[in-house]
Amino acid sequence: MIKLEHINLVVSDISKMLTFYQAVFPHWRIRDEGQGEWNGKPRNWLHFGDDYQYIAMSDHGEGENRNLDGHQVGLAHFAYVTNNIDAVIERLTQAGFPISKEGAVEPFRKNVYFVDPAGFEIEFVEYLSDDPKERNLSS
Repeated sequence: MIKLEHINLVVSDISKMLTFYQAVFPHWRIRDEGQGEWNGKPRNWLHFGDDYQYIAMSDHGEGENRNLDGHQVGLAHFAYVTNNIDAVIERLTQAGFPISKEGAVEPFRKNVYFVDPAGFEIEFVEYLSDDPKERNLSS
């Protein structure tokens, strides 16, 4: 078995990122944090998650994230599965983060996209079926 343990995001403001991800994952905590250096540049770093997975963040980022409407090479988005997409949407919008784009209308899943403070697009998916053939249909 292989599963994703963490994703490491280089950002410019960890506190803004925490506001977003704490709204998404209210049960997660700061697992560890510190200071260090990356290729000669000082940085603060933080691991936010639970005992099994986390998001690593470092604040030594420069410039802007890729244009999500463009065709540049880079990360398009990453996705999380939830059993209550409406609750995720409510927590994020209450925290001041608007929906970036609605997902496709599908019979066996609901999805929605948000953009975090560093410009990464995150998809949230709620599956309405346990049948993989139905869950993985695409319009």
